[in-house]
Amino acid sequence: MARLTRLVVPGQAHLLVQRAQGSLPVFRDDGDRRDFLAALREASTAEAVVIHAYALGDDEVMLLATPRSEAALSRMVQSVGRRYVSAYNRRYEHRGTLWEGRYRCGVVEPGRWLLAALRLVDGHDGMTTAGHRSGIARDPLIVDPAEFWTLGNTPFDREAAYRLLLVQGLPAADAEALRHAAVGGWAIGSAEFLAQVGTQTPRPLRPRARGRPRKAP
Repeated sequence: MARLTRLVVPGQAHLLVQRAQGSLPVFRDDGDRRDFLAALREASTAEAVVIHAYALGDDEVMLLATPRSEAALSRMVQSVGRRYVSAYNRRYEHRGTLWEGRYRCGVVEPGRWLLAALRLVDGHDGMTTAGHRSGIARDPLIVDPAEFWTLGNTPFDREAAYRLLLVQGLPAADAEALRHAAVGGWAIGSAEFLAQVGTQTPRPLRPRARGRPRKAP
């Protein structure tokens, strides 16, 4: 069966996942993470991709981002990969890629699901944007989505509300659904959202049911 094209919808948020190859750590220290973020800052600006959140774990990178064009996400990831992997290989005398295949991404509905995706990324291990939204340190790379602004009328209120959400943790079912959408390359959201996205692409938005289609009676 032919591999599906990647689902990318300009103007919508996407949850991206890129995993390390084998047991190799993608980041060995915070210096590596700063190098990655410098590459991400340059590439996201060049490709007009808005970054809402990131998590740089030892063996996995997660991003929540909104592209302005269909090809922007791929060009951004390729640009970051070329720059960062080259620097990593020089620094550690490593050869070859760091990544387990191509990156994966899913389209996320605004509202409840986008806020859940923020919590998923910021609750990840490693260096994340949790501090940016919790009042610890602002990150100029990050653009907060509208869902964050609805948490309170003042920065203090929003930061306090978000800290509480992180402490509470994301429900396991929501975390699993978001990861399934991202890794599988699907859209996640309400029936209305899926119908809207379906008008913008002929690609399937959810996995097809297993087995052969039923015959008409």
